[in-house]
Amino acid sequence: MNDILNVSGLVTQLRNGTRIVDEISFCIRAGETYALLGESGCGKSMTALSLMRLLPDGVAHTGGTALLDDIDLFGLPEREMREVRGGRMAMIFQEPGLSLNPVMTVGQQIAEVLALHAGRDSSRRGFVGLKSDLRQRCIDLLDQVGIPDASRRVTEYPFQLSGGMKQRVMIAMALAGSPKLLIADEPTTALDVTIQAQVLQLLRDTQAASGMSLLLITHDLGVVAENAHRVGVMYAGQIVEQASRAQLFARPLHPYTQKLFAALPDTARSDQPLAAIPGSVPPPGSITQGCRFAPRCDKAWALCVEQTPEWTEVADGQGVRCHLYDRIEDWGSRIEGKPQQKQDGAMPSSILNPRSSILKVSDLKVYFPIRKGILQRVAGQVKAVDGVSLEIPQGRTLALVGESGCGKTTLGKALLQLIPPTAGSVQFAGRELMGLSARALRTQRGTMQMVFQDPYASLNPKMRVAEILEEGMTALNIETNSAARQSRIDTLLDQVGLARSIKWRYPHEFSGGQRQRIAIARALAVSPQLLICDEPTSALDVSVQAQILNLLKALQQELNLSYLFITHNLAVVEYLAHEVCVMYLGRIVERGTAEEVLRAPKHPYTQALLSAVPRIDGKGRERIRY
Repeated sequence: MNDILNVSGLVTQLRNGTRIVDEISFCIRAGETYALLGESGCGKSMTALSLMRLLPDGVAHTGGTALLDDIDLFGLPEREMREVRGGRMAMIFQEPGLSLNPVMTVGQQIAEVLALHAGRDSSRRGFVGLKSDLRQRCIDLLDQVGIPDASRRVTEYPFQLSGGMKQRVMIAMALAGSPKLLIADEPTTALDVTIQAQVLQLLRDTQAASGMSLLLITHDLGVVAENAHRVGVMYAGQIVEQASRAQLFARPLHPYTQKLFAALPDTARSDQPLAAIPGSVPPPGSITQGCRFAPRCDKAWALCVEQTPEWTEVADGQGVRCHLYDRIEDWGSRIEGKPQQKQDGAMPSSILNPRSSILKVSDLKVYFPIRKGILQRVAGQVKAVDGVSLEIPQGRTLALVGESGCGKTTLGKALLQLIPPTAGSVQFAGRELMGLSARALRTQRGTMQMVFQDPYASLNPKMRVAEILEEGMTALNIETNSAARQSRIDTLLDQVGLARSIKWRYPHEFSGGQRQRIAIARALAVSPQLLICDEPTSALDVSVQAQILNLLKALQQELNLSYLFITHNLAVVEYLAHEVCVMYLGRIVERGTAEEVLRAPKHPYTQALLSAVPRIDGKGRERIRY
């Protein structure tokens, strides 16, 4: 197979000379999917933006070459690069909600791309001359990416579309110019597992039909296992390992790659902490000598700190940047190992160890009125939560799983009375919450707290960490004075694994994982007995996810906390949950122990969810189908 893209010695740096992409080299063959894998901050997106020549101000390409079909991408004038960008190569950006223009319809945005690149296939005409043709072509592209009722959707604005549909529109825009190379930057981050499967299948189908190549940027090992032909593992601006999918999943050589695998939730070790990677990716330019992973590597020795490892070709197509690659034990047993199954006839742990239920929900309903006309008369109801019943024992975790829009978050907020329920019963520690006065509810909320999905959006950017943690304590009259509350804040920071000195800093000064720890500390500040965790790991790297899961397990054991864990990540459910409820269109369609639901699902919807989960084994084979 011929190389459609050949990158050699690519260097991208800041104005002060700090390198954020440091002499990386790789190639992508025609029709191949090449995955760049690594944590946030490793330089994956900057590599893609460098190739597209879309770098932000203050960042520039300063070395290396990139040949796309023998076209030197860095040698083209900007006028000619515009013909390549969106034509021969296109990019799907990470967050479609931020990448789409909110004041332009979907059709206008796709037509803009078509009009710009129409000269490649026909005589160059103005937008007005192409208008009728463009409209039909836009509809055809939306049909191609699987958007139903495309003729109507083409006139809609991005805010009228779901997350999965917005991602499909981004893909349609990228495919409009019939590119030979498509760069997909985290195309499935924070999407439901079913929508993720649909988006990835769409990319595979398009690739098979057109023969285009795909540069897939991700931190999700399941996505890599299912889609990539070859993989480059990136860390701190460098590619530290490169191999075929089968080679990488059978025996990763670099300690960083091994730790990414070890951080994955695993039911075989559900009673043990995940192997989280300590620390975080070093800032660009902070390590100038030795191996950049050495400060986080438990195998590092003197040579790793003193001498920068060279790139070594180990086998056909597999290379690594490590002093110790030939001394590292075989990794195959970790990947090939099967989770231990309970013996036939064994009673579920919840029955062997009965506990009193701290939360009992019976026939809970949350309906929203549909209003029409000038007088806004009620014309119907949206049944967001429709007769849900569940129980959470003291010190246990109940996972609530399902796609976006099925009512999970609405249910969580209704339990806290943040959204008034329409009907039903919510009892906490034997006390009925329905009908409580505002004053009584305020006191009761100290025993039930919520950890929101996006910690950056839920933390006040104008308040320091200490003020954020003290706010709830002050509102609920916890501790007698400020000095006592400051002492409690120090204890909370110790519990969530943060240094006490950070309490005088602002939220924007922290990483995503650190902000999530602050959000958990805020919830714990008022001594709750139940935490409602709404997708707390949905957009986190696998290493940071492992840290948060370890923290939640440790806090549960230490404080005897109960969790309602709202998620669409079934791998996390497998590791963390004791019981599972599957929610669809406002109703619970299946419930049981985690093992019962995930190993032997009965409802077709649960089976469909599990079938959409990418599965990882020693060969990186595709998902299991029910």
